[in-house]
Amino acid sequence: MRKVLNDPALNDQFVRDGYVRVPFISPAEAEELKQLFFDTLPESGGQITTEETGVENSRLVTYDFTFIDKSVEYKQRVFDIITARFRKRMDELLADYRPVIANYIRKQTNDGEVPLHENWAFADERKCFTVSIWCPLVDGTVDNGTLQVVPGSHKRFGELRGPMIPWELDNIRQTIIDKYLVPLETKAGDCVILDDSIVHYSAPNRTEGLRLAIQLICIPSEMPSIHYHMDPAVSQDRVNVLEVDVDFYMQFNPWKKPEGAKLLRTIPHTTHFIDEAGFIQRLKGPRFDELPEATAEAGGIFSRLKKVFA
Repeated sequence: MRKVLNDPALNDQFVRDGYVRVPFISPAEAEELKQLFFDTLPESGGQITTEETGVENSRLVTYDFTFIDKSVEYKQRVFDIITARFRKRMDELLADYRPVIANYIRKQTNDGEVPLHENWAFADERKCFTVSIWCPLVDGTVDNGTLQVVPGSHKRFGELRGPMIPWELDNIRQTIIDKYLVPLETKAGDCVILDDSIVHYSAPNRTEGLRLAIQLICIPSEMPSIHYHMDPAVSQDRVNVLEVDVDFYMQFNPWKKPEGAKLLRTIPHTTHFIDEAGFIQRLKGPRFDELPEATAEAGGIFSRLKKVFA
């Protein structure tokens, strides 16, 4: 498996825990990026509403998130701003990665819960780690809804992850929130580099101040970016694997069928929802990239793990 971080000790920590915390940008740079958020906000087209998703009973998003802005031009502007200011430090830390998605994430007072989830898969995670650089522009605290993670949960759940694919941890979300999360209080300008498959969450902002953070999603430079898409209206037992690029994410509405992407293959898929005992067992077991190459095409991670733990 190729390395993620240039520093060997940090890389070992990342592979073990699924995240590291490191100094990233200066306080002055954090203030500049905060000001640029407000300077460019008039260019926003507004968030896609639940009525505009085209999906019945879609979840109301209570935090401002650049990726679901209706203006492609605004999303491109934010991407350019963040990548330009993060690039030097990103290249120092990461072992030849490239950005694919950039977000400002804003939580207003008494709002902004980000549900327990894993990020989508953005490349073949059997061959590499993809990462999010999460950098708060104000101190991230428990009170204002800082990032919380389940250490060591990366690459153990939901190998096929996309916006319309059911998640095998859906039935125990609250149990995980109540018992297994570790909050990562982080100073403004420092960052958490986390594997996109780690289980994570953030609570509502319970302070009077604004909680503003940046997320930059990166994949190894040599890896093609992929997107897992399930169309429940057509079939709930197969997933299309699409080859995509940065422009795909600029144009993309996560609730609607992608258009124009190259279909690489179709994978049979059945979601098996697990209980708390299964969650604990999976945490103690191997990552899915450490298992034999009998992948999701041959019945999914659930069937492989039954053999491992039998």
